[in-house]
Amino acid sequence: MPRTLWLLVIGMIINVTGSSFLWPLNTIYIHDHLGKSLSIAGLVLMLNAGASVIGNLIGGFLFDKIGGFKSILLGIFITLIAIIGLVFFNGWPHYVILLTLVGFGSGIIFPAMYAFAGTVWPEGGRRSFNAMYVAQNLGVAVGSALGGFVASFSFEYIFIANAIMYVLFFIVALGYKSFQADKGSQTNVIEQSRVVKSRPKLNALLVVCIGYLLCWVAYVQWQSTISSYTQDIGITLTQYSLLWTVNGGLIVLAQPLINTVVKFMAKTLKKQIIIGILIFICSFIVASFAGSFSGFMTAMVILTIGEMFIWPAVPTIANDLSPKGKEGFYQGIVNSTATGGRMIGPLLGGVLVDLYGMSMLFTVLAVLLIVSIFTTVIYDKKLKQTENIAISA
Repeated sequence: MPRTLWLLVIGMIINVTGSSFLWPLNTIYIHDHLGKSLSIAGLVLMLNAGASVIGNLIGGFLFDKIGGFKSILLGIFITLIAIIGLVFFNGWPHYVILLTLVGFGSGIIFPAMYAFAGTVWPEGGRRSFNAMYVAQNLGVAVGSALGGFVASFSFEYIFIANAIMYVLFFIVALGYKSFQADKGSQTNVIEQSRVVKSRPKLNALLVVCIGYLLCWVAYVQWQSTISSYTQDIGITLTQYSLLWTVNGGLIVLAQPLINTVVKFMAKTLKKQIIIGILIFICSFIVASFAGSFSGFMTAMVILTIGEMFIWPAVPTIANDLSPKGKEGFYQGIVNSTATGGRMIGPLLGGVLVDLYGMSMLFTVLAVLLIVSIFTTVIYDKKLKQTENIAISA
């Protein structure tokens, strides 16, 4: 990998380590410490994710307009201000307001980081996004492990640790200023891209993102309803945090093995995603029967294997489909879709569990994942038809 991508990887690790102190514990904090119901906790997380969706779209737009360096610094500044606020004001309703602002600021950062990854090493293909994905999950492993440990002393320390990590991220991000030369004259390219007939490619991305959103609706249950459920059946906070540590650690350590499997079994991105979704379904079947820590650990390992197939593939598809100068916009769509799943998932899951119980939740998740297989199968059908017509003409 080039030096520029390594610097992006380091920044992503620090960024996600900081955020991972907080996000796996949000539902537990709102439900157990602030005394709110799972439905209210889901609503709060929906506000956070909704703000992040807006941030994703703005971040992608800003990348194409003013460049990734300024976009990332803006996102860090907004997020850091909100997190410092949480250090001093973490009760109700201040927590809701500041957590929403955190979602907006962090939302600006991610599409710019992924668009940067595609532009600083264009010949890297999916390897650029695999590197960012591994970096993101290394941050998850470290942050969630430390988060559970720190929270066992006091939740207030979580906010302090998060703020410190974002200060470090800001320092690293100052080095991204030199990337502007790699990005090229994007303003001129954007003007040129307006005449590019990219609608079929955009439509294809939107279809694949429907399935991507449904996968995230299912996945986020591990951070919301399932996290609270594990507490109800006697699994400790430290054990729950360990699940995410294993998740992140497995992604880092098993990446060479998964790359080999993908090379021989999933030679196209479409096959890679479909295999991942089928593995997701297996994970939730195991989780639906789990009644102890070992059962949930097994389900988490299976889930992790599935996400290693799906999560890096969709940004790669976006990068392949995006016209020159629209990389940020297309990555913004992908990131906002993922965030949309994180927005809908906690509220949907909280309502289903409150009204019908965990069994109904797992049934609905299985149906959503089956739908996502269908959208993945058909997403490029019209695109191929359009290309065939163009060739014939």
